[in-house]
Amino acid sequence: MTQSMTSHKRFAALAALACYAAILTGCKAKDLGDGAPPPAQVVTVGDMSLVSVDKPSQFPLVSAESYDAPAELDVTGTVTPDVSREIPVISLASGRVVDIKAQLDDYVKKGQLLLRIQSPDSSNAFDTYLKARNDEIMNNKAYVRAKDLYQHGAISLGMLEQAEDAEQDSLADLKSAEEQLATLGIDKNHPSPIVPVYSPISGVIIEQNVTQAAAAGVTFSGSATAFTVADLSHVWILCDVYENDIPKLALGQQAIIKLNAYPNRTLTGRISDIGPVLDPQIRTAKVRIDVPNPGNILKLGMFVTATFQSLRKEHFALVPAPAILHLHDRDWVFVPAGGNQFRRVEVKTGNMVGDKQEILAGIQSGQQVVSNVLQLETTLEGQ
Repeated sequence: MTQSMTSHKRFAALAALACYAAILTGCKAKDLGDGAPPPAQVVTVGDMSLVSVDKPSQFPLVSAESYDAPAELDVTGTVTPDVSREIPVISLASGRVVDIKAQLDDYVKKGQLLLRIQSPDSSNAFDTYLKARNDEIMNNKAYVRAKDLYQHGAISLGMLEQAEDAEQDSLADLKSAEEQLATLGIDKNHPSPIVPVYSPISGVIIEQNVTQAAAAGVTFSGSATAFTVADLSHVWILCDVYENDIPKLALGQQAIIKLNAYPNRTLTGRISDIGPVLDPQIRTAKVRIDVPNPGNILKLGMFVTATFQSLRKEHFALVPAPAILHLHDRDWVFVPAGGNQFRRVEVKTGNMVGDKQEILAGIQSGQQVVSNVLQLETTLEGQ
């Protein structure tokens, strides 16, 4: 009986201990949160720019040479018309447009008819011409008669001189009236109230300010400039150059123009002006480049890149071309890192000089690099 009671007591104690343990476990689970992920483990990763090799002697080293050359300056520019080749088509006669023969973006030739204007100026000018011609005819007859009378002693020399002066004045008025008709483009032998307007040069119409039946000229609040014609065989490229780079440029300096629209084609221009005033916000000056435009390949408003060679020579490093690793649109070289390791270093490359590559930044002249990276590239890909 005593043993049975003792067993029951021991079992009850064990059960109580199990319940207590279960309560503690539930509290911990509640504190941590149901379903909480275990703490993250941090794994240390080695330097991925290091390449370890078994036999470093298989990869010969070469020292980067010293190289002095003009630095290249790249700036962005915009194509604009050459203002000396940009001519406004002015309507000297005021009136209403009755016929338009050209429109925006058309190529026109010098002397080509652009539009016709119905203008009262034409009638007024022709009226002035007719009166001047009639006065000249009358005064000429009077002068001829006065000369005959003077030769026969019928009039004095003063009267002859008065007749001659009247004739000269009428000739001047007639000539002025004829010139007014010519300015308006009116044929005195075939007058018309319609005034033609012609293109003053050959080029492209880059601006149009008139429409059919609109007013032209200034009398009727129309536009005096009906069209603007630009000769685009030569254009300007306007670039913004930072003040620190201005000393690298000079008037007449050559510029290589690269087109975003035509990556495989380049043009050559020359600096014609370096702006005397800086933009106070971005601290740049306007640099103007004159560029021939064969076939009008350069369109107005097009963005281009202008490359200048600096007037000052700068110091660069030079390495063999096989020492450059081209990876993910970036350039790299390998330099010894001690022991059996090489370190990959990113560099900024410049132009090719013979069979060697110009290094603008990343390493210095005299620094050793692996002369050929083909084998190291394979090792790098295996990492």
